[in-house]
Amino acid sequence: MLAVVTFAVGAAVSLLTSWLLVSRLERIGDRLGLSEALLGIVAALAADAPEITAAIAALTSHQQRIGAGVVLGSNVFNLAALLGVGAVVAGRIGLHRRVVTLSGTVALSVAVICVLVVGGVLPPLAGLALAAAVMALYVVVLGTGGTGLGLPASWRAWLRSAVAEEELELEEAIRPRRGGWQDAAVAVAALIVVVAASITMERAASSLGTSLGVPEIITGGLVLAAVTSLPNAVAAVYLASRGRGAATLSTALNSNTLNVFAGLLLPGAVLGLGALSGQALLVTAWYAGLTLAVLGLAWRHQGLSRRHGAAIITAYAGFTASLIISNYVASGGNALVIGLSVLSAAVLAAALAPAARRVRSDARPGKRSVGGQKPAWGATAAALSSRGSLLPGWTARRLWAVSMIATSSVAVVDAATGSRAVLIGLLVVGPCIALLTGWWLPTVVTGLWACGLSVLLGLPDGIWATGTHLAFISVTTIVAVAAAAGAAMIDRAGRGHGTGRLG
Repeated sequence: MLAVVTFAVGAAVSLLTSWLLVSRLERIGDRLGLSEALLGIVAALAADAPEITAAIAALTSHQQRIGAGVVLGSNVFNLAALLGVGAVVAGRIGLHRRVVTLSGTVALSVAVICVLVVGGVLPPLAGLALAAAVMALYVVVLGTGGTGLGLPASWRAWLRSAVAEEELELEEAIRPRRGGWQDAAVAVAALIVVVAASITMERAASSLGTSLGVPEIITGGLVLAAVTSLPNAVAAVYLASRGRGAATLSTALNSNTLNVFAGLLLPGAVLGLGALSGQALLVTAWYAGLTLAVLGLAWRHQGLSRRHGAAIITAYAGFTASLIISNYVASGGNALVIGLSVLSAAVLAAALAPAARRVRSDARPGKRSVGGQKPAWGATAAALSSRGSLLPGWTARRLWAVSMIATSSVAVVDAATGSRAVLIGLLVVGPCIALLTGWWLPTVVTGLWACGLSVLLGLPDGIWATGTHLAFISVTTIVAVAAAAGAAMIDRAGRGHGTGRLG
């Protein structure tokens, strides 16, 4: 009980004080004459103080899995919460391809370096040097617009345009007033409080996880990663709702880059990262893969729509499930993780296709339009037949049928093979497919069906009421709830806008 209270208090103090630190550092940066783009990096670094401090504290205590999990899990969470949820709430995050290319090149380069270091290909010191070179070049470009680098005139003009577009939105998002010595004093005090509170939070979470038998990578990669990233998530969703697409993307990508540099590579070069961990490599692969997918979506469609946001959230649900499965399921766990990864990749690939148009129902007295309003309960079946989904050329009814068939097929195969193959984890394919209907009702039904089957299949699999069975049920429930929540947000937003398109 004491560990729970300590964790909650440490998290609250750390997160609230980080907001104060961000505002004071922005004022000091304005006083020093930093550009809006550089102020954005300073703000991102200050907002990342909780996760960076927690990661360093874990590495100092030789808890490499917690340390790596906080940083890398936080990066995966940032992509889902800042960009995925932001796109769903705002309807669309509009972006210019120049902005995506500039900030995306830096973010993807650091992600690749991170994969090489965690995978043991590069030592942490070499990875730190490479990441420092990439970030230094990025800072120079943001500060000078590419002048003085010996680049061709066309390249300099392109860089100036990209930086100007990003700064235009950051100017509206930050708006600091000029600071003085008082702000510097408050910033120092706030930094001390953030560091102390974050260390307390990490120690309490580690102690609580050990007492409950929770693996370190889950404590760091899911619990601490999500909690420490909440301030960035709230800020990014707010920016997205105001149409500040470049500022939202910059917040997410800069936060991830700084997390890796200051929270993993820098302490790793000094303290070491320990032995290679399969779970840490799994989280790193998800981080790099989801970064590439999000940048591909943003560049291909010049922004992120609701269906893109829903696909990113679905991928995060797959990440959560795969991390839990990799730690709790000994037999067949790797196959389930690969299956979830392939499913998430398929969902993101489907999001690359052009959006489908909704088909409106016939206008009859007393009947609402399927494209813009919620149909009457008696017309639900007809509405499913005519309503478009997030997949081009697919109706909601057809996609719902596929989700139910897929879930049932997994259950039949699992029951038929008995204890020789435990396939309960693959039931999450149903809610994930149902999410693509863009409608909450079929998604909830499919999720309940999958959860019910996950309970019943414990009998033929011979794992009834064991820890493995409970882990499978938890994974299925988490994915079902996440899919239902995403579908509800998409459905509500679509009815609110009354548009003829999904996404």
